[in-house]
Amino acid sequence: MEKFYAHLDRMKFIRRWQLMRCTRDENIMEHSHSVAVLTHALCVIENSVFGGNVNIQNAVFYALYHEVSEVMTGDLPTPVKYFNNSIHGEYEKLEQLAVDKIAATLPEEMREVIYPYLRAEDDGEAYMFMKAADKLSAYIKCLEELRSGNKEFSKAEKTICRSLKGLNMRSVDYFFEHFIPAFSLTLDELEGL
Repeated sequence: MEKFYAHLDRMKFIRRWQLMRCTRDENIMEHSHSVAVLTHALCVIENSVFGGNVNIQNAVFYALYHEVSEVMTGDLPTPVKYFNNSIHGEYEKLEQLAVDKIAATLPEEMREVIYPYLRAEDDGEAYMFMKAADKLSAYIKCLEELRSGNKEFSKAEKTICRSLKGLNMRSVDYFFEHFIPAFSLTLDELEGL
């Protein structure tokens, strides 16, 4: 009996933003979908608008699987994860053990194809686009919460926005200019009613 996809299905039970009061909970399954869509968008912008050559497939696959370890570890809040280098280093080891354990539930002939996407190379261009999309997804969550009147996300929105601008990525800047304004619209405004 192969358990890999049953493990992935449990992503819907792992809640994000655990230290924050949210108007709507977000789980790592929906977050992974958001990151995959945003990764695809950033890569398409880079390649189609700016003439880049990002490997879209790799970037999107990294995004799909980037939270897999949290099926076993849970979502460790960012302030805890990055409290100091020692904690961060140990948590990375724990994530690697979780990924290895989950990957071991794949048939061997599938594992060699899927495993590289479970632990992305953090120095590659495709990985960089996925990480930017991960931050962008968090930023959009902040906008959603603020739009709902939840000031709990005010500082996070400012911090993440600075971080995104600090990436100096033209695809991120393009996304901010062309797409972010629509995230403040109501359904009627989106539909032009």
